[in-house]
Amino acid sequence: MADLYQVITDKLPNMSKSQREIARYVLGHMNSVPFLKVGELAKQVGVGEATVYRFATYLGYSGYPEFQKALQEAMKKQLTTVEQLKLSEDIYDEEDQATLDMFEEDVERIREMTQQLSMADFNQAVDLIVNAKRIFIVANRSAVSLGSFLEFYFDVMLENAELIRNPHGVSEKLFRIDEDDVVIGLSFARYTKNTVEALSFAKDRGTKVVAITDNKLSPLVPYADISLTARSDMSSLIDSFVAPLSLINALITAVGRRKRKEIEQHLEELEGVWDRFNIFSDESGHK
Repeated sequence: MADLYQVITDKLPNMSKSQREIARYVLGHMNSVPFLKVGELAKQVGVGEATVYRFATYLGYSGYPEFQKALQEAMKKQLTTVEQLKLSEDIYDEEDQATLDMFEEDVERIREMTQQLSMADFNQAVDLIVNAKRIFIVANRSAVSLGSFLEFYFDVMLENAELIRNPHGVSEKLFRIDEDDVVIGLSFARYTKNTVEALSFAKDRGTKVVAITDNKLSPLVPYADISLTARSDMSSLIDSFVAPLSLINALITAVGRRKRKEIEQHLEELEGVWDRFNIFSDESGHK
């Protein structure tokens, strides 16, 4: 476990009530807290700035700047699944309350994403996608779930999207990419090397790259023309993809609006095919 988080969890039982609130917030928001100013962290937790300063010195740091630097370094080290599971035990006191807290934290992740989202970057990503000759989506491990969702709707709407999920198939799939294509990379801590390498290759080939990841320190960002971020950190052995999926929903919807005329005709033809093959149940009003 990164040393900072070990120090916090070790000292947690002896902390004051306010200190425990700060500690639990820090442990539950490992990808966003390193970027917060002292006043912002104090506001999020609901304590005074002086309390945050005292918390940093209680942990052994000279002040908040040194504590913040340690947070950023700890974030780069990436926790293992075992370490994440241990953190969840340290943070959540009661099982039922832990479940309710997780719902609240997902709402907070979406709210935080909307506050930090650059609409200029978002709209530029939409421009790249709608004008691309081909769209290659690179995702591995649990991020494949997001990649599959993105591929399904882009392929239905645009008919030019392909998901690359096999680490051994990236070189063959991306071999002929050029400046008219777009590569969309999805990866979250702990980042997969294969996805990072695929984006690096795409950048070298002059292909436009869109990264969907969890923060600006992600190893995907240096290779991306546009980076869209949404927190996925969660004090558990799994990541929370609620905020990233919300971001992807917005991206798909924006692309759909931009290409509405072309998509409407295509969808009308698809409805006929779906009826022919009896794709949907007659008992359901949803597709």
